[in-house]
Amino acid sequence: MTSPQRTNTAASTCGRRRFLSIAAAAAGVALLPGGLRAEGGDVEPCVWRGVALGARASIRLLHPDRAEARRLIGLAVRELERLEAIFSLYRLDSAVVELNRAGRLPDPPIELVELLARAGEISRASGGAFDVTVQPLWRRYRDHFAASGTDVLPQVSDLMPLVDWRGVRVEPREISFARQGMAITLNGIAQGYVTDRIADLLRRNGVERTLLDLGETRTVGDRGAGRPWRVGVADPADPVRSLATLDCFDRAVASSGGYGTVFDRAGRYSHLIDPRTGRTAPVLRGITVTAPDATLADALSTAFSVMDETEIREVARRIGGIDVYQLSPRQIAQLV
Repeated sequence: MTSPQRTNTAASTCGRRRFLSIAAAAAGVALLPGGLRAEGGDVEPCVWRGVALGARASIRLLHPDRAEARRLIGLAVRELERLEAIFSLYRLDSAVVELNRAGRLPDPPIELVELLARAGEISRASGGAFDVTVQPLWRRYRDHFAASGTDVLPQVSDLMPLVDWRGVRVEPREISFARQGMAITLNGIAQGYVTDRIADLLRRNGVERTLLDLGETRTVGDRGAGRPWRVGVADPADPVRSLATLDCFDRAVASSGGYGTVFDRAGRYSHLIDPRTGRTAPVLRGITVTAPDATLADALSTAFSVMDETEIREVARRIGGIDVYQLSPRQIAQLV
């Protein structure tokens, strides 16, 4: 799991750690900013592009009424900003920052209660490979390599007692930590959760066809005439190159990989840390998961990045309803 970058929703360019983009089906077709292919259809799409939860983001909405489409996108962007104010690690007034600072959060936002409850379920299902309490390990790696200037691994054994998802007590009236020094990061699940919330909001307002790329990808309906939305999966060794294209109807897609950010100058230690061992995930290995919702796809792609193939297959088959792809330079293989 990884700790989030600074978040905002201004229209700007931001590097992405997961490098999942909406890609063209054929090689050589130009992509619009944000990775969206310029395609015709029975309805002209209304498109918003910006930054959400530290990643380049876009909303591509198909609606016969252009004014209504713009209104709905405005509604979605305001909701996006509201949710970021809850989950951000870089806003001093966010709920997550307050929880990490004080070790408890009275009267938490219902969205944080809901998301942490879901995170706990996925932690249990993955045998702890997904764990929001990995934040102390991430801080140790970041601070060690920033200060030491060496490529020697930091000592993390003293922090391992703080990394345990079961130590996060989640109740509607209070969230608290079992041990002093614990802290959470939601970057391995919040992008998916926010994506699902925006998809639900648009559906409640009558939207039947949309494609969301808010750090993770979620499709609603088709892109016209029964055609699927197409989601490109990037090559870990060359993230601007698409290894494959997945056809999606009402499906979520998420990718995680150590290739996005590395801690050391030699590029050996990735930002994805196994909560069970304190070791980092391989740099040039990626995982893509498709699932019914983006929350699940996001968290499982994070967990699977630190698991071996046997573990991945066991967990995926137990959960059901998901597809898993393993990515390596120039290669993609479906595991489940």
